[in-house]
Amino acid sequence: MNGPPDGDALVRPWASAPEAILAALGVDPDRGLDPSEVAQRRRACGPNQLALPERRSVWSLVVAQFESVVVALLAAAALLSLALGQTLEGAAIGVVLVTNAVIGFATERHAVRSMEALRALARTEATVRRDRRVVRIPADELVPGDVVLVEAGDVVGADLRLFEASKLQANEAALTGESMPVEKRVEPVVADAPLEERACCFYQGTAVARGAGEGVVVATGMATELGKISALVETARPEATPLEKRIERLGRRLVGVTLALAVLVGAVGIAGGREPWLVIETAIALAVATVPEGLPIVATLALARGLWRMARRRALVEELAAVETLGSTSLILCDKTGTLTENRMTATALVLASGEVAIGGTGLATRGGFTRAGRDVDPRGEPDLREALEIAVLCSGASLHDAGPGAEPEAVGDPTEVALLVAGAKAGLRREDLLRERPEVREVAFDPEVRMMATVHAEPGGYFYALKGSPEALLELCSRVRGASGVHALDAGERSRWIAHNRALAARGLRCLAVASKRSAGALDDPFRDAVWAGVFALLDPPRASVRAALQSCRAAGIRVAMVTGDQAPTARTVAEAVGLLDPACAGDAGVVDARAFERFASLPAGELERVLGASVVARASPKQKLELIALFQGRGEIVAMTGDGVNDAPALRQADIGVAMGLRGTQVAREAAAMVLQDDELGTIVAAVEEGRAIFANLRKFVLYLLSCNASEILVVGLASLASAPLPILPLQILFLNLVTDVFPAVALGAGEGDAQLMQRPPRAAREEILGRREWRAIALHAVLITAAVLGAMALASLGLGMDLDHATSVSFLTLASAQLWHVFNMREAGTRVFRNEITRNPWIWGALALCAALLLSAAYAPGLRDVLDVHDPGLRGWAVVLGLGALPTLAVQLAAAAASRRQARSVSGAYRARAAVAQAPRPRDWS
Repeated sequence: MNGPPDGDALVRPWASAPEAILAALGVDPDRGLDPSEVAQRRRACGPNQLALPERRSVWSLVVAQFESVVVALLAAAALLSLALGQTLEGAAIGVVLVTNAVIGFATERHAVRSMEALRALARTEATVRRDRRVVRIPADELVPGDVVLVEAGDVVGADLRLFEASKLQANEAALTGESMPVEKRVEPVVADAPLEERACCFYQGTAVARGAGEGVVVATGMATELGKISALVETARPEATPLEKRIERLGRRLVGVTLALAVLVGAVGIAGGREPWLVIETAIALAVATVPEGLPIVATLALARGLWRMARRRALVEELAAVETLGSTSLILCDKTGTLTENRMTATALVLASGEVAIGGTGLATRGGFTRAGRDVDPRGEPDLREALEIAVLCSGASLHDAGPGAEPEAVGDPTEVALLVAGAKAGLRREDLLRERPEVREVAFDPEVRMMATVHAEPGGYFYALKGSPEALLELCSRVRGASGVHALDAGERSRWIAHNRALAARGLRCLAVASKRSAGALDDPFRDAVWAGVFALLDPPRASVRAALQSCRAAGIRVAMVTGDQAPTARTVAEAVGLLDPACAGDAGVVDARAFERFASLPAGELERVLGASVVARASPKQKLELIALFQGRGEIVAMTGDGVNDAPALRQADIGVAMGLRGTQVAREAAAMVLQDDELGTIVAAVEEGRAIFANLRKFVLYLLSCNASEILVVGLASLASAPLPILPLQILFLNLVTDVFPAVALGAGEGDAQLMQRPPRAAREEILGRREWRAIALHAVLITAAVLGAMALASLGLGMDLDHATSVSFLTLASAQLWHVFNMREAGTRVFRNEITRNPWIWGALALCAALLLSAAYAPGLRDVLDVHDPGLRGWAVVLGLGALPTLAVQLAAAAASRRQARSVSGAYRARAAVAQAPRPRDWS
């Protein structure tokens, strides 16, 4: 059973009054369910989970291994061999296909299960009232009858019947297809109302777009509307990523090259009078040599390992395409609160008309005093101080509970509101106590457009309105101010003084939040009209100590970082200077832009637009302006990563090339809109993810370069011998063995590497940069020519110099090719790195792969069964000397050439440095102007 308890009112909860629903569920909305009732209902209804997406079956993974065009070509070669009576060759190709499929299956299964495990880490949470306490729980623990508190940014975890709503709007596109948010209210609707007209209900999977409210759970799991739909939907197989598509295109091109080479060699062979079987054997050998069987396997493994490395570094990425884009990131637009700062708000001061009051204590500690000009102040004897604190405590959606002696209080809610509750607790003001004296009857939820909120409370003789919000916005709506001697008119001069107070606090890096109040005979008045100004709280959010190092890493990597925040420009500037984002020597408005001065960035004159796009800090930016900024940067070719936490950040997170949501303080809407979720909200984690993205692409390029250069050498060896009508230096079965052994294992090791230590010392690559550019293709040609020369030289030396017969000479050339390919792994190091200390030599997987391949090659030469199948003969000591010497020669030549190039570059840089120094030290003419 996955539904609510029986009851007529629960059949169509949208048609019944809230009181009837609460009565049917047997729950008091002010108390919520107690633990024993929760346990009983969970046993009866089961967990609040939808049917899990069908896991990819083992059989589907097996079939997927044979869907590649590369595999199709090899299968055709096997069938052709069998049709011509070459059973051994056909069977060998079949063995290679099966072995390749086994390795591919194991790799892809690991990748698929890894993705499933990563998705399980991202759990939706819900804020509920249980046993009179507000707590956060995983959404899958909700049961029918739970009282759920929702606010903007939440993703609803079960079907709810609302009984309180303040400016509440929902985004129900996931269920109804309606793209615009819909208004929500508590009044029932007709029984036959369609889903999109049930304004008093919230449904699982929909998002709270605005406002706040409370509702009771009426359905969970598969009994929800989303559960009913999901039961009808089959999970679609994910589309291949751009990188996987590029690899597939590369494979198709190689098939085309293979067919062209086979036709050419076949035509030359037939024209030269060679036997038809020899021509076909050579064509099959070319086909086998061209196809890089390990390419799809290693690509899958590299991406899967990259995802897990990111997860270990506290960055969750579900989309493989995002992994590819991360390595190209050139600009990070980050928020201030929680990313550059610790998001541990502490109210440090309260500015009243009677003067500034300092508030002692830090964090969640409720011990701390109040002082004015160094003297202790008792809030009980200061009416204006007490009223400001009461307003801050009442006007809140957060909660603060004692956790026992010596333990830090338990807090739920926005860190700013929690800080105000802590400040009130220091004066002995607890929200639950104040609510008993002044019950809350209405809430006007926070509106990001006006940056204010209010709560309305019943009191003897009328209603008390508690208001808080942005100082600039709230000050405009207040007509009076509370001072030490009472309430008086708020004139223009005093308004200017309060604006100056606000600027002075912001310049100290403090976040400012104003409070005000009013009394009225009715509960439905406009709360922000004719209000009484009470004062301004100053809150400290210390800069993160780790940000400065992260910014330095970004600069070294060629990544620009800019702060885009809704906070005031002075506050943002102070924080930017503290973390090293902005040079304190920058005078005036240099590097800082106040977005309120501009309606639209795109319509600005060129000079003004350059100032905005070149700023290190964009303050008071609205969600719409953030979206516009991203589009402008993208139009200039930047790859933009954007951080966000609120529901209003969701459009910008989707617009950015990499949307980064905050896992600790971010809303569920933001997390679902983003491509990456930070589990620690650290800027350094974004930098680490970018580094992993770069490492993944570099690994992909390394193993593709390695595989193709090895295969190109095999093509040249077979092709040149065929064109010269000479004996084949390497046989088709030997090529199959090499492609299975020396190609796959070293390539897998290259794909598993952690990257070059200097990876973040280089500028980001272009987003559309291909895996193989001109430089890589030239390298493939060079390596292939060198290896081919070594193999043909070894065969010539063995047959002519050492007098070996054809079988032994072919064995020497085969082993030389294998040796050269193993040595070739060390050519994959990054340019400019040390010969003996680099990302290749530090990779333990490389050494393991080389040891395994060496053992398999020795088995090919000496194991009784294998050597007969491969037709390999013991080369003897002299033969092994040729194999080891000429096999290492191509790598030695490449390393010597690289060392010479590095020395030339160093001399060039040194010469340029000396020239600049000489110019700097030369006497300069005096400026008489």
